[in-house]
Amino acid sequence: MGNFLAGKVVAVTGAGRGIGRAVALATAAEGAKVVVNDYGVSIEGGEPRSEVAQAVVKEIEAAGGTATAVADDVSTMAGGQRIVDTALAEYGRIDGVVCVAGILRERMLFNMSEEEWDPVVATHLKGTFTVFRAAAAVMRRQKSGTLIGFTSGNHQGSVAQANYASAKGGIISLVRSAALGLHKYGVTANAVAPVARTRMSANVPMELKEIGEPEDVAAFVVYLLSERARADGVTGQVYTVAGPKIAVWAQPTELRTVHAEERCADADGGRWWTPERVAEVIAGSVGTDPMPMLAQLTEMARAAKAAERPNA
Repeated sequence: MGNFLAGKVVAVTGAGRGIGRAVALATAAEGAKVVVNDYGVSIEGGEPRSEVAQAVVKEIEAAGGTATAVADDVSTMAGGQRIVDTALAEYGRIDGVVCVAGILRERMLFNMSEEEWDPVVATHLKGTFTVFRAAAAVMRRQKSGTLIGFTSGNHQGSVAQANYASAKGGIISLVRSAALGLHKYGVTANAVAPVARTRMSANVPMELKEIGEPEDVAAFVVYLLSERARADGVTGQVYTVAGPKIAVWAQPTELRTVHAEERCADADGGRWWTPERVAEVIAGSVGTDPMPMLAQLTEMARAAKAAERPNA
């Protein structure tokens, strides 16, 4: 066992399988006491089984670590609170939370039902909020702590996962908001966009050129939870971890701007913009920002026509 997280208490949601399990095992191996949360559902959100969290606890204990299981639904305020309360009751503090829990329900936007939208957004986005909210209240008093949300490259958009993509985009904004709001209290917040072999990635309809194992992602999360990351000033960031690749995403920024030089001389007193003037500046100056996902769609269509598996 290492000591990268010695003395820390970390809660991990969705920790029964895949990346969440790898994070729980890695944090315990580096000296943290771990609250292992998993509602035990399938990737579609059904069949809850509480044993999966307890199984990971047994793995940690067998390796000489310390952990406790919480089989709560993070999409409820009570569930998120109970995870943090368990850390406080068992270990007296909470130093980090890692929100990995998530489900999928694929459907084209024009066919997606409320029953397919709500649980996905509730588990990913609200499930991150409920744990962040409970942990932030404690960390604010402690003057220290780390919040980690899990996003996806699909926050750029998705053909058949508008629910998932929307939730993952929301998590990025939530992380940045937490970083801004909690900075003066010594609390950091970051997001990880993993590309790893899991139950969810198994159904991706293309060949991923850059993909790793859950353990690759777990090592990065351990760093984010550590005092080294705090000393490095890492907060408000979004990182991709894809096998041998680590990348940081750009902060949102305006790409190109144009200003009207004078108001329009029209009957309502002079607006800055008319539809005609907007059309002129979009075509001539502001333009558009190319959408990489559209290029991928073109490649997928070509590959499908050729009966190939496209690369991404």
